[in-house]
Amino acid sequence: MNLTTDLLTRITQTPGQCGGRPCIRGMRIRVTDILEMLAENVSVTEILEDFPDLELADIQACLLFAARRTDFPRLTA
Repeated sequence: MNLTTDLLTRITQTPGQCGGRPCIRGMRIRVTDILEMLAENVSVTEILEDFPDLELADIQACLLFAARRTDFPRLTA
C-alpha cells in the first residue's frame, strides 16, 4: 500500500451510522465535520485537542477524500 491508499482506508462508510455519511475510522466523527471546522479556520491543533481520538493522519485523510470527490474530468471540445 502507498500513503494515499493508507490515508483513504481511514475513511469509512457504514450504513446506519451517521446516515451512511463518510466518517473517520468507524467513529461518529464525519468527514464533513472536520472539513467545516478547517473552513472556519479552526486549527489542526485545536481539532486534535477537541477530539483526542483523532490523529493528524485522520485530518489528512479527510482532505484527500474531499480532493478526490471534487476531481471531475474536464470535457473539451
